Amino acid sequence: MMKIAVLTGLIGRAALWTAGTGLVLMTVLIAAQVFWRYVLNDSISWTEPASVMIMGWFIFLGAAVGIREGYHLSFDVLLYVIPHKGKMFLYSLSDLVVTCFGIGMIWFGWQLAEKTAGNTLPSLGISGAFDFIPIVAGGVLVALFSVERIARRAAGLPTARFGDDNSEAT
Repeated sequence: MMKIAVLTGLIGRAALWTAGTGLVLMTVLIAAQVFWRYVLNDSISWTEPASVMIMGWFIFLGAAVGIREGYHLSFDVLLYVIPHKGKMFLYSLSDLVVTCFGIGMIWFGWQLAEKTAGNTLPSLGISGAFDFIPIVAGGVLVALFSVERIARRAAGLPTARFGDDNSEAT
């Protein structure tokens, strides 16, 4: 189990670095576009679609890492008043639902990529499928990290920095 956790930790770290790099790159591209448009009175035609594509990557990769680390949104009022075993059941149920959502991202993202693979994005000159690959990649990571959380909880290991730490059994 620990080797898998180390591997998923490395995958999560790589996804987070990729997302962060994408955020910086998108910011640079948008700044360049603004400079070219308003200072040089010209335009770079590919910066906007490239920025939108990069934004898809950092949103979906960042969201997947947020799921792994336990930083995703949740409504925890009920969890303050139920026993520890009930909390663990609800956490696992939540992770199961998130896993299904990740599988849906893979399935429908792949279908969208297939349907647009023959199209060419005019300003970038690449397949339209590239717009939907971040959904598939994010779905793979969402499902992987959610299954990891379920497995860690079943093994009695903590699953996040905050939240459902198994050491606080009451």
